[in-house]
Amino acid sequence: MRWTRYAAALLVLPLLLVGAPAVADSKGGDTDRTLHRWAKDTWKSFVAMVDPATGLPADNIGGDLSAASRSEYTSPTNVGGYLWSAVVARDLGIIGKKETERRIDQTLDTLATLEHHTASGMFYNWYDPHTGALLHEWPETGDPVYPFLSSVDNGWLAASFMVVRNAVPGKVGRKAQALLEKMDFGLYYNANPTGHHNVGGGLLRGGAYAAEPPNQCVEKGTYEGADIYRTCFNYDTFNTEPRIATYIGISQGQMPPVAYFGPNRTFPSNCDWGWVEQKPVGGNATYLGVSVYEGAYRYRGLQFVPTWGGDMFEALMPAMFVPEEKWGPKSWGLNHPIYVQGQIEHGLAEAKYGYWGFSPASDPFGGYSVYGVEEMGMDPGGYPSDREKTDVDRGFEGCREAKPFPTFGDGVVTPHASFLSLPYAPRQAVDNLRMLERNLDAYGPGGFYDSIAVRSNTPAKRYLALDQAMVLGPIGNELLNDRVRKYFSKGEVERHLRPVMSLERFNAKWR
Repeated sequence: MRWTRYAAALLVLPLLLVGAPAVADSKGGDTDRTLHRWAKDTWKSFVAMVDPATGLPADNIGGDLSAASRSEYTSPTNVGGYLWSAVVARDLGIIGKKETERRIDQTLDTLATLEHHTASGMFYNWYDPHTGALLHEWPETGDPVYPFLSSVDNGWLAASFMVVRNAVPGKVGRKAQALLEKMDFGLYYNANPTGHHNVGGGLLRGGAYAAEPPNQCVEKGTYEGADIYRTCFNYDTFNTEPRIATYIGISQGQMPPVAYFGPNRTFPSNCDWGWVEQKPVGGNATYLGVSVYEGAYRYRGLQFVPTWGGDMFEALMPAMFVPEEKWGPKSWGLNHPIYVQGQIEHGLAEAKYGYWGFSPASDPFGGYSVYGVEEMGMDPGGYPSDREKTDVDRGFEGCREAKPFPTFGDGVVTPHASFLSLPYAPRQAVDNLRMLERNLDAYGPGGFYDSIAVRSNTPAKRYLALDQAMVLGPIGNELLNDRVRKYFSKGEVERHLRPVMSLERFNAKWR
């Protein structure tokens, strides 16, 4: 079922005009030259990650960019990140038009041959980048992999198709559009989740399986006449990365506009929810018939809608594509700069690391880990900002006592977090990155390493496709007047989404 009739009832706004592509219209100056240099080096990591036989990027590659250090797996998100990064590299003049079209065309052709859920057009979570084969065993351990249709991973892939169709007109753009048209995000929409608070809005499911997996909570249903096994869990908080899939679903008429108001801004303030990080403040508001608790958290005098983990990736990655602060001036327009300021204050004033920017990334001491400013997230376990995983618990007023305030250890800073902050704190972001490059072992042949423990000067010397894509996307927007956003939002996206976003006011404010 399509939902365009709902959008038609809302205010129709003028479409965003997109300027001519493929011209690096840098504004000049030392900062722009620095950003361009960082983009050029970051693109080198993508060139090294991509398998020449398939055009698929590996999930990650070692800091030396050797082919032997490429991972043996990739995901729809990684592929999407490569596609929009190729567009940015072209528009910055790093690669030419023909190379861009050749690269993207090869990747799209490979995607068209991959095993996927044909009824919904959705791709599974893990593939072999060398062959395109669907993974059934994890390469590093041999553990079984059950093919999963992730809502958020397919959201990022679809976002890349929406960029490509407008950025690369002609045959290549039509191929991207053809893949997009097969994708139905209505597969994931749960209109009536059990026990949900914002009644009537619905939620986005985590994903679905075409075949029933063992030891997983799923709900059996049908899709286009075939069995489908949707996850029991839904994404029930709003300031997180899955909202990109909801944005796409609304813009494509596959979810109703009320889906925007389904997720919690925070959980309620009563003691039934006393297990989360802190007690929120706020009250109810109604949008399109949905009663929404406009809760907010407080940190160092700032008031904002939190993420789940207190990290930059959840808060700001969707804004690479959707000009959230412009379309929602009383919601995201307040929240994003306040949220960035909280991260800055944590790194510089509270933990006194000398640097800031915390988001999930490679662990400098091995593996992968989550990082954030714990008090800016709802997760009671917290996304820590340091190697020691320091936990802060100020209690939940009237329900849970606070614990003694701890001392922070070896802070782990993730450069992509600063790049995501460029629209909201450009000078501070560039200054932070310059200091990381100048003072620490944070930079290699493919740009900034994935993370660095700043007190011990220990870098994670590898590059992740996702995190590199969160470097190139913001640079493209900063140097090219929101070029990536304009490619994505041209047409039905702004027409269907902007009127909905303009309705809300978050309970966010500065000191």
